[in-house]
Amino acid sequence: MTDTQTPEERRELARRTVLAAGGVVVTAVGVGGAFVAGAQASEQENACYTLTSELVEGPYYIDADKIRQDVTEDQEGIPLHLRLKVIDAETCRPVRNAAVDIWHCNATGVYSGYEEMGSGGGGGGPTGPPPSGTPTGTPTGSPPPGGGGGHQEPTDDERYLRGTWRTDRHGYVGFRTVFPGWYQGRCVHIHVKVHVDGTWTDAGYEGGHTCHTGQLFFDEKSVLASAAVEPYASNTTTRTTLDEDTIYPGNGHAGGLLYLEYDHRHIARGVHAHLTLGVAPDETNDG
Repeated sequence: MTDTQTPEERRELARRTVLAAGGVVVTAVGVGGAFVAGAQASEQENACYTLTSELVEGPYYIDADKIRQDVTEDQEGIPLHLRLKVIDAETCRPVRNAAVDIWHCNATGVYSGYEEMGSGGGGGGPTGPPPSGTPTGTPTGSPPPGGGGGHQEPTDDERYLRGTWRTDRHGYVGFRTVFPGWYQGRCVHIHVKVHVDGTWTDAGYEGGHTCHTGQLFFDEKSVLASAAVEPYASNTTTRTTLDEDTIYPGNGHAGGLLYLEYDHRHIARGVHAHLTLGVAPDETNDG
């Protein structure tokens, strides 16, 4: 700013500076402290119009109506604080009063409701004598667990590491759980669904439709760190890495890769995870 500027010019420059500082992260570079806000503003705008990848529901979903933020129950593991923000990917506005479901396996790869299936769903695999003769016809039934899989009927009444909570007026929802383990054929992940246009009642969430079905993923560094901590260290199932996983779309945060914060020397103290989910509220994506 120079002494030759008119009062109007000075006010306009000040207004632009406030808008830049309030709308984007402004970085000062060089001796003169030049702003590089333009590119960051563009990236932020484009992010608003990025839909989070729709992925398969998997075989272990249960509509349990467990309306709670703390889904841990008695499960051991590294504390995980998960915070999600749900926005309309077209308008960037928060999606309020949505019902968000999460569910995942425990530290040793077992899902509640499916304990008989063990880690990876298959336990030790088929037992007994091998079949004889030549197969005929078309295979029936659900695909084996571990991949996309069709829905499996629950085998028990356990419901740990499952829960539903509502988004606030800013689109945020939070859960307390434990860092998931791994099981046969899959990398470490959490399943998520977003339901809209329903009604919250004393009994839970009723009606509406599912606008998003996805999965949340963890980077390899965090998984390797968790694997050195009990009870994860006792999980003898061969681990599938993020790059080897057949469901992770490989597109970073738009594909569900979480932002993680933790003490890299002491991950056992806890992990904070967050992500923004860009959804299409008018569409149905039930996985």
